[in-house]
Amino acid sequence: MIDISVSNVSKEFEVGNRILDELTFQVDTGERVGLLGKNGAGKTTLFRILTGELEPDEGQVSTASGKRVGLISQIPVYPVGYTVDRVLRTAFDRLKELEREMTFLAGRMEQGEDETALLKRYDALAAAFESGGGYDTETALNKVCNGLDIPGEMRERQFSDLSGGEKTRVNLGRLILEDTDVLLLDEPTNHLDLRATEWLEEYLARFKGTVLTISHDRYFLDKVVNRVIELENGKAEFYAGNYSFYVEEKERRYEEKLKQYEKEQAKIEQLQAAADKLHLWAFMGNDKLHKRAFSMEKRIERLRKTDKPKKDRKLEIRFGEREFRGDEVMVIKDLKKSFGARTLFDHVDLEVEGGERIALLGDNGTGKSTLIKLILGEEEPDSGKIRLGPTVRLGYLPQIIHFSHPERNLVDTMLYDQNCSTQEARDRLAAFNFRGEDVFKSVSTLSGGEQSRLRLCMLMDAKINLLILDEPTNHLDLSSREWIEEAVADYTGNLLFVSHDRYFIRQFATRIWMLEDGRITDFDGTFEEYRAWKEKKLAVSPPKKEEAEPKKERPRRTGGTKLLEKEVAAVEREVARAEERMYDLTREIEDAASDYLKLTELYEQREALEEEIAHLYATWERLSAELEEVKAE
Repeated sequence: MIDISVSNVSKEFEVGNRILDELTFQVDTGERVGLLGKNGAGKTTLFRILTGELEPDEGQVSTASGKRVGLISQIPVYPVGYTVDRVLRTAFDRLKELEREMTFLAGRMEQGEDETALLKRYDALAAAFESGGGYDTETALNKVCNGLDIPGEMRERQFSDLSGGEKTRVNLGRLILEDTDVLLLDEPTNHLDLRATEWLEEYLARFKGTVLTISHDRYFLDKVVNRVIELENGKAEFYAGNYSFYVEEKERRYEEKLKQYEKEQAKIEQLQAAADKLHLWAFMGNDKLHKRAFSMEKRIERLRKTDKPKKDRKLEIRFGEREFRGDEVMVIKDLKKSFGARTLFDHVDLEVEGGERIALLGDNGTGKSTLIKLILGEEEPDSGKIRLGPTVRLGYLPQIIHFSHPERNLVDTMLYDQNCSTQEARDRLAAFNFRGEDVFKSVSTLSGGEQSRLRLCMLMDAKINLLILDEPTNHLDLSSREWIEEAVADYTGNLLFVSHDRYFIRQFATRIWMLEDGRITDFDGTFEEYRAWKEKKLAVSPPKKEEAEPKKERPRRTGGTKLLEKEVAAVEREVARAEERMYDLTREIEDAASDYLKLTELYEQREALEEEIAHLYATWERLSAELEEVKAE
């Protein structure tokens, strides 16, 4: 069954510049779809069209009749005085309405009215109330609050007093409690810490409805989605897998298209050379050859089917590193910091040596950014001290970027802050994909991701050997995240970073500082090693091993290995043919993007083919295992 249908949708905000261009796709019941694309590609615009906030210029969208759709990108405005707890409980308004009608019907039956019709209606309401969790709302509310780190103190606060991130978290909790059928999630992990993000992933794994999510969190996409739709130049590209599959498949398609383009160009060059010779010979006295040359040139035009595939230009970036002398980078002794009666951390003792890459982790509000400010000298500790090595030079990329003169354009910002020539400023900006007229935009008009990129561009020229990053990938699209990662990968100095991006943490951390309960756990190892250590530590007792059932002996096959080898080879050929059919079918789906009926038929064929391929792989694995056993005997 189709839950979301988008048919030939177009939208433009500037004349002649369509952000969505005859976009067509569908999302079936229960699918988990990731909507990818650069910032500005139209992802949020599409969400606003799906919820009716915007009208498309052309085309239409629809959701399955009777399905409830919830959107996380919008934060509703609540009446003055609404607490967080009251906002969360608005999720139960539908259940309360059912309960009120049940009470009303019960009263009428007590007064002696004809009970037959009333009892039938009451039973229907009671069934809906129970299936919706009406008898267990407190348990559901507490589970969501615990999972999303919405403590009792926060539930008593006015919703209007919360930060933007806190409001987003509460709204996500309300949306989950509403038990909607279709979830539209716009960057759901942006304001969640690691624990809350993992809780959300577990919730979505159990969620029986449909999910369409915009996210730049690659780990989240790998865990949650089973299909990817990428928006590019107003059109959609489809990928039948998670983020890792998307990356590999996109590269494969690029290579294939490039080969096809190069093959066409080689043929075109060959024909063009032949046509030129015919024209030359025609001028030398054989006029009939002109006709053959013109015919050949028409053939050349028909051959021009494939545009040259393009890849995003990589940022030409590298941190300016200062030579580091000595082993001591930073020493923290008996550090304490409080705000009022609340102690963030106490008795912190840490040492950092040359070349270490440290991830500072912890739930929101535990004091990670405060510790960074103490290291930078922007805050003073209550007690204790922080000492940096004499040759240490800091470089810092904050979570929230501020510019002292946001009215200046990009070139002037570089000239004033970096003491460089105009040409040097433009060259460095170009290396960060600020080209052409973009360099004359005022800094205040840049998006959050673009401001991070500009600050990083300014930071690159500094001679640093201790780089501090506070949520470096927040608000960046996937390509921008990859650019920063390339720069960090080439950097050989010390690195200290705060991040909830598990992909980034896994790639770079060689040491973990976990800040929780006012203490820092110092773990020398990778993020995966830390998690394994923590799970082992938390395990009270090892689970009892269940007695393994005795293996049933597989009956011996006659014919030795030859027959099995033939069967394995036959299945491999079937798999190859099926994969070829899947590729052809994918191309047909792309070509039929504007034909809704044809697209529906092709999607059904694809589902059947996916089942066939899964069955073939299972057969291949079984036969291969049998072959190995026979060979081992």
